[in-house]
Amino acid sequence: MGDIALNLRATLAVCATLALAACNNAPQSSPLATEGVTDAMLAAGNGDEWLTYGGGYDEQRFSPLTQISAENVGELGLAWSADLDTARGQEATPLMYDGTIYVSTAWSMVKAYDAKTGALKWSYDPEVPRETLVRVCCDAVNRGVALYGDKVYVAALDGRLIAINMADGTEVWAKTIVPDQESYAITGAPRIANGKVLIGSAGAEYRARGSIAAFDAQTGDELWRFHTVPGNPADGFEDDAMEKAAETWAGDWWEFGGGGTVWDSITFDPGTNLVYFGTGNAEPWNPNTNDRGLGDALYTSSIVAVDADTGEYAWHFQETPEDRWDFDSNAQITIGDVEIEGAQRRVVMHAPKNGFFYVLDARTGEFLSGEAFVPVNWASGLDPETGRPNILPEARYEQTGEVFLGTPGLYGGHTWHPMSFSPQSGLMYIPINNTAMPYLADEEFTGTEMGGQMGLDFASVAMPANKEARAAARKATTGALLAWDPVTQKEAWRVPYPGPSNGGTLSTAGNLVFQGTAGGEFRAYSADTGKQLWSFPAQTGIIAAPMSYSIDGEQYVAILAGWGGLWDMHTGILANVSGPSRNISRLLVFKLGADGTLPEPPPINERILDPPAFKGTAEQVALGGKLYAPNCSGCHGDAAISGAINPDLRHSGAISSEEAIRAIVIDGALEHNGMVSFKRNVDAADAEAIRQYLIKRANEDKALEMAAG
Repeated sequence: MGDIALNLRATLAVCATLALAACNNAPQSSPLATEGVTDAMLAAGNGDEWLTYGGGYDEQRFSPLTQISAENVGELGLAWSADLDTARGQEATPLMYDGTIYVSTAWSMVKAYDAKTGALKWSYDPEVPRETLVRVCCDAVNRGVALYGDKVYVAALDGRLIAINMADGTEVWAKTIVPDQESYAITGAPRIANGKVLIGSAGAEYRARGSIAAFDAQTGDELWRFHTVPGNPADGFEDDAMEKAAETWAGDWWEFGGGGTVWDSITFDPGTNLVYFGTGNAEPWNPNTNDRGLGDALYTSSIVAVDADTGEYAWHFQETPEDRWDFDSNAQITIGDVEIEGAQRRVVMHAPKNGFFYVLDARTGEFLSGEAFVPVNWASGLDPETGRPNILPEARYEQTGEVFLGTPGLYGGHTWHPMSFSPQSGLMYIPINNTAMPYLADEEFTGTEMGGQMGLDFASVAMPANKEARAAARKATTGALLAWDPVTQKEAWRVPYPGPSNGGTLSTAGNLVFQGTAGGEFRAYSADTGKQLWSFPAQTGIIAAPMSYSIDGEQYVAILAGWGGLWDMHTGILANVSGPSRNISRLLVFKLGADGTLPEPPPINERILDPPAFKGTAEQVALGGKLYAPNCSGCHGDAAISGAINPDLRHSGAISSEEAIRAIVIDGALEHNGMVSFKRNVDAADAEAIRQYLIKRANEDKALEMAAG
């Protein structure tokens, strides 16, 4: 009876949405799908199948399946696995429809597997140019595909939206949907709403102007677009929302694009016919670089709601006004019905990077409650009536001229790694990060033609070659799985981890929470107590989130494994705080009673520092450090110390040769591997300064290692 009622509600919701669109004379897409994956199926949510990125329109990531439970999860074993051909970070959630798993991998490739046996049905490669990596902050990742009708949709890293034939993997259409391919990229998963494909883009560090757009699922034609920050006033404003937003900016904000990109969170609610999405940081981070002052800089670092049929503004709630800390609001947005003050409310639940957990009214955006779920030192709290943060003066580093050691820092208390909500327990299961970041304004920053435009002096706050400082930083950098009660705004339980960047979560009606860890385990916990009940050695760090499905009466749990992403690429000495890591990219699928095994992993080779002797000057090292930070650290790590994915330049043989470095940095000798020429930002003398900086850092770290024995 419950399933019948659920399907009836879903059908009524779709009908109501169509009626509303007709009344509004809204722009219409092609007829809604009546075969394959339909709107009614998407609205009904998951069960035996997993049809959308978040498991359903509400993005709760809750499976109603109960065959695998807290009582028998110890019998879970590997049913099958599939090695992937992309050794980068794997962030996608697999989808399952009609016995087939569809999954995107790094470099925006898509694969289809028999969900029961693991047999590969087809593979699609959009052939993203490897040099695209230079305009992506956080690895060549992709978070998933969308299914609608007889098509699979993937948004490629280089800015294309692509429709693929579900049956055989052939391309149906592909359209470039970003303004230019110099400043924008796409890493997020598309969503479906009333026959429209919804997607935004990344690039809030790369002179980008954020937006979200809807495209006809059959033709790829753009139906509407909502910009998240205003453009140049001289060009006029697209709508009233942009004109009002312009009042919250100062200076020539549009020269850097403004930021506010919609790089991940998109949620459609048929009940309200609203699309909720999160927006990224203002660009540049340092407000002094474009004289934007202390205005709110709308609609950056906000949740915005628009009409699903027209893209018309409905409401917004800004979580981080005047964002200068990279506190994107792009973490997953979850919709649910919860009891607040004795009454059921349809609410938006959100745990963004800034460290506060928010509950908002889904229809109006009214602030209902908010509390810190990780340590926060940039604000003293939230106004109990408005939810506006009380920003501390010392956090405005561009005004003080001093270093601000901010918590949670740019990685955020919670970032894109998906959380899950269990209607059964009433708890949200959040992969949290306890991290910090030193912020210092670069008073000389003027901007560069390519690369990140943050306006910070990264070189002055890079991790020093100091044993005590590094030990203290590692000790203070941890993670956890947090069970949070969104009604009481209190912690129910937590499981501590040695480091951050652990995988997303799945909660189930079997009283389980599944999560992968940065240390290379796939685990199951009791949803009500947090007791660990099962684990599987995945041989690689896991950052993606699991899902569950059922075929022929058997429940499966699937997850993509593969270490990478922002934490590995940016954080230098802290990248391996969870332990030594490697990238082994695989799809892992489990069921009760299975006894599959993985091949022995390759050893983690210990890298020995053997740099050439330093013969440069102090002036070269100072210049090289200043140039390394904005041009190189995004891929090769803080203070020239990389993680597990990209080359550690302290170990590179190229640093022994001025000519070799020039060939790579200026001439683009390794462009085919993604290392493009930076000749627009640096000249030959700059390249030599970077080389001397690398040699100096390598020798300092070698001396530190030798002193430690």
